[in-house]
Amino acid sequence: MKARLNLDQLHTFLAVVRMGGIRKAAEVLNITQPAVTTRIKNLEASLGAELFERTANGVRLTKRGDLLVQYAEQMEQLAERVGRDVMDPAGVEGHLRLGVSETIAQCWLPEFVAALHHRYPTLDIEINVDISMNLRADLLNREIDLAILLGPISEYSVDNVDLPAFDLAWYCAAEAEVPPEGPAGFLLKPVITYARNTRPFRELKAELAARVGPQVSTFPSSSLSACFRLVEAGLGVAALPRTLGTPMVTAGRIREFDPGWVPSPLRFSASFLGEPKSHIVETAAHIAQNVARDFAR
Repeated sequence: MKARLNLDQLHTFLAVVRMGGIRKAAEVLNITQPAVTTRIKNLEASLGAELFERTANGVRLTKRGDLLVQYAEQMEQLAERVGRDVMDPAGVEGHLRLGVSETIAQCWLPEFVAALHHRYPTLDIEINVDISMNLRADLLNREIDLAILLGPISEYSVDNVDLPAFDLAWYCAAEAEVPPEGPAGFLLKPVITYARNTRPFRELKAELAARVGPQVSTFPSSSLSACFRLVEAGLGVAALPRTLGTPMVTAGRIREFDPGWVPSPLRFSASFLGEPKSHIVETAAHIAQNVARDFAR
């Protein structure tokens, strides 16, 4: 061989294979496209063989490249085991792309990030807050490494770590008068809820239609804090996480009411791709589980 192989080259090679091109591999690896190209060229020079054919749609493995995949995966798995079993976590360097839903961001995200930094002091963490549908797509497209979202994700390629559920409660303005029909009459007011393209919105709308009727007005919002402010201002009622509503109830800004039913709890998971295996991502998922359990107590 003209030069020794290195793990960065093999890792980059596998990223190009998995993503189907240089550009997407560069995004996943958080490096520039020229850096990806250079690593691939150096790897090809070391092996004395072309690994990819350029096509109109990206790149395609040559026969030598296809043969290299299984060996590169074995070396990647071995390196992963060394990092998991031998390396001191304090010395682990890397980049974790974290996607979280707003409910998590409003609750225990700071404690989770603090716990991650305690375990991996030099780990670079990038955070994206979005709705679960978008986080799911980002994870499957390998644009994030760990998604904490309404789950689990039912895909064979995804591993899910279950997190404690969030109980919901109905809230109205602190000074709102009880309707003549009783607390159930509050549901004839506008119902402020999660964003339209989310599972909680879809389930709540269906339940309201069945219990109250199609005349119920719903006002979806992508911001939980905005939902609470609208309730506080008396512009509607909402079924929102009790853990977030309790401080506002204690402060006398809103109050709970009982219309005789409440939507199902919100169930979350810490989800990540099973391949390539990453002990950092898997450990982060279980740290999220521990932090969530502490928060739920």
